Amino acid sequence: MCVSMKKLLVILAMITCMTCLAACGEKEAKSAPISEEQAEQIGSTIVEQMNGIVSNGMIEQVSDDAVVYNGCQSWDSALKDIGTYEGVSDASVSLKDDEVVIMIHVLGSSHNADVEILLDSGLTTLKAITTNVEYSTGEIMAKAGMNTVIGMGTVFAVLILISLIISCFTLISKLESKPKKEEPAPAEAPVVQQIAAKEELSDDTELVAVIAAAIAAYEGAASTDGFVVRSIRKSNKSKWQNA
Repeated sequence: MCVSMKKLLVILAMITCMTCLAACGEKEAKSAPISEEQAEQIGSTIVEQMNGIVSNGMIEQVSDDAVVYNGCQSWDSALKDIGTYEGVSDASVSLKDDEVVIMIHVLGSSHNADVEILLDSGLTTLKAITTNVEYSTGEIMAKAGMNTVIGMGTVFAVLILISLIISCFTLISKLESKPKKEEPAPAEAPVVQQIAAKEELSDDTELVAVIAAAIAAYEGAASTDGFVVRSIRKSNKSKWQNA
């Protein structure tokens, strides 16, 4: 049988199941809720149809019906822990707020589960389908402990990160407030000294001319062309020492 034929048969079976459910509701709605035997028959049919839809990868093809679509998604997620579907053991039926609740106990190779099917008071409309996996006390405690460890670890990691950021701010402020070393002034170049000496000579032009004339007269020269006065310095010796 080809894959398309299998998909067609699964969809037809699901429609047939819904039709039988509506017919059963019309008979029983006027009196009491359905019996546990009827609830087990209806519930097991719905579970088997959901398992066929999920096994054949046809969840998206029932997306037009939100209740069936969400129920198949819940069953698909639960199958990871249930393992292989091995059938239904028992069922129970109850009334809750004018709604009929059918609880189907499902057997699996790894874990058992409870499928809760919610119907209207007339048993004509499906309102919700939810699959709840049964875990042992040890598994529940282990999951709770793991969630606690992850939560506390996340909190401590965030606190450590915040403290590191604050310490970086303190270090940056210290580096900014640290005084900078003053660079030593460069030594005065000899060229600057020569320029200063020339400026001193230019300020004493008349004095230089007088001194040059005196030296020329002392040497018996006709002019001062051969004499050049480069600098004038004040003598620290007294007149008595020069005598």
